[in-house]
Amino acid sequence: MRRMRVVGCIIGQHDLGLVCVAIVLCISGAGVTASLFQHALRAKNNQWYAWLFLTSLSGGIAIWCTHFVAMLGYVGNTPARFDPLLTSISLLIAVFGSTIGFMLATCRFARFLPELGGVTVGLAIVAMHYTGMLAYRVQGQTLWNVPCLVLSVLAAIVLCVLAVRAGVRPGRWASACMAAVLALAVLSVHFIGMAAYHVQAGSSVMQSMEHSEDTLVLAAAIAIMSFLILGGGLVSGMIDDSSRAESVEKLRRMALHDTLTGLPNRLNFHQRLDRELDWARENNGRLALIGIDLNRFKEINDLRGHSAGDEVLRILGWRLRGLQNNRSGEFIARTGGDEFLALCRVVSTEQTKGFLHRLEEALFKPIRFEDTEVRPGASLGVAIWPDHAADKETLINNADLAMYRAKAERGRHPCFYEPSMDEKVRIRRKLSADLRQAVETGQLTICYQVQRVVATGEIRGYEALVRWEHPTQGTIMPDDFIPLAEESDLILQIGEWVLRCVCAEAVQWLQPYTVAVNLSGMQFVHSDIARIVANILKETGLPPQRLELELTESTFIADQARALQVLHQIKDMGVSLALDDFGTGYSSLDTLRRFPFDRIKIDRSFFGVMQTSEHTQAIVRAVLALGRAFGTSVMAEGIETAEQLSMLNAAGCYEAQGFLLGRPATLADIVKNGQITMNGAL
Repeated sequence: MRRMRVVGCIIGQHDLGLVCVAIVLCISGAGVTASLFQHALRAKNNQWYAWLFLTSLSGGIAIWCTHFVAMLGYVGNTPARFDPLLTSISLLIAVFGSTIGFMLATCRFARFLPELGGVTVGLAIVAMHYTGMLAYRVQGQTLWNVPCLVLSVLAAIVLCVLAVRAGVRPGRWASACMAAVLALAVLSVHFIGMAAYHVQAGSSVMQSMEHSEDTLVLAAAIAIMSFLILGGGLVSGMIDDSSRAESVEKLRRMALHDTLTGLPNRLNFHQRLDRELDWARENNGRLALIGIDLNRFKEINDLRGHSAGDEVLRILGWRLRGLQNNRSGEFIARTGGDEFLALCRVVSTEQTKGFLHRLEEALFKPIRFEDTEVRPGASLGVAIWPDHAADKETLINNADLAMYRAKAERGRHPCFYEPSMDEKVRIRRKLSADLRQAVETGQLTICYQVQRVVATGEIRGYEALVRWEHPTQGTIMPDDFIPLAEESDLILQIGEWVLRCVCAEAVQWLQPYTVAVNLSGMQFVHSDIARIVANILKETGLPPQRLELELTESTFIADQARALQVLHQIKDMGVSLALDDFGTGYSSLDTLRRFPFDRIKIDRSFFGVMQTSEHTQAIVRAVLALGRAFGTSVMAEGIETAEQLSMLNAAGCYEAQGFLLGRPATLADIVKNGQITMNGAL
């Protein structure tokens, strides 16, 4: 019966055109309100206030405008007007009531706050509606149907509670459900409430009146303004959704890509490798995994600064991104500081070789930085699935093994995995761990090799050489363990220990022989070597004139300005400087001209095979001529035969060292042979 009363009120006492406008406005407003409500639920701190304001404003506007447009569409049997004050109060009730209700619903400080918020919004709709009805002034007696009135109040409260509960629940349809139920609550309150409303006209009152054009214009203006306000809220939500989507995509990209190079990162690579392995298993395919490690990145970083290292990585990242062929499943990621991993499907041997060739071209091509040219280079190791591994972890490990073999051999060509690499790498890693223990337990010893005058055999000095007395493998030569020390940065600790030990021993010699100590490139780059030398000389009391430091040209060629400053600091102390391994590497005349070397040491490679060849003699004479031109003495290394010594004597070389003149020996043995006399007991 009440349902028929409501339907009859809508059809018989309303302008259906304006009713439709009110319904569209209500549904649109409920949709915008529900959308903004979701933003308010997710917002934090000050953003919560902004979204709460927009939610409450759109909700209040939707509630009030639905009521007012529908009231303008109400066709009564008496003339009517709207009280301006009460009409304004009804709008404020809608907005502020919605504010309190949505604030409670989005706070979540207590378990039942959303339900309490829904009750508040429902009461705000009821209060707004009946305040608006009080503002509707008619000429006649107003009568109310109490059951319909009570039903409108209950409908508002129940439906708003359900609407808020739907809005706070997670899920894709939360916003749509909230909008539908909220729109139903607003429309139910109005039309059930209007069904409860009846006006008994007086005898002198005119009968039913048609709507004037002013009423229609007012209804249209209110509808347009409400749609504009709701549109503003909708646009705000859309902008936030777009910004949120962009932020999510940016965060996703940041999580899966390296920010410096733009290449995929380790996490991204592992996800891609998992997918490619699934593809290979399903299609009986093969994959090539390539481990890549830059050869000179540490040197570039140390000598030219981190900005140069970053620039090199950026350029390499740009090159590597450009060479990928996605149709062949090619994928390249940066997985560490100077480490990369590449992946491709093995369609054919030629295709894989082509990919490796493109990688080499990108990695070995020179890079211009400021006024210099950098050649990074790289070591590439390749492992094939399933030929070389049955699972992902083994595949990655085998690619690393092949890469380390390529790095050890320093060859430009990629190195493919072989089963024998496992044992060699295991031995190398074990030796590296043993070396760290050797430094801590004192397994390193110092030997000295005599340096003599070629013509007379007179002792000129000694070169200090470090040896490793391994507890199970015996004596290990520097060529075997110094590279391990440089890889682990132990060389800094070992180098300083050798320098301090040699100076402390040499100061006890009665004979004022000079003692030469080799400096590693990492010592020169990573430590304040001038300060360390000065402190050790002061601690031990060794006269600076008796110490000679030997350096290879590769130690300082990259950063010549800094090297020149450091070498002058050492030279100003009175310490001698020797250019070691001359004839290999750069061996430039500019080095002899610019740097304050006191001695040139001709590399042993010139005397290894054809000791008395005219070619070797010509080289020795040329170096001797350079020495005389620059005021620098010349010493030959690696002299092992009488023919070599005779050739040096004929060429006019003044100093030499080698097995013929004396093998490396401990200080105790040298003292025992009478070559050196100690101030005190050894």
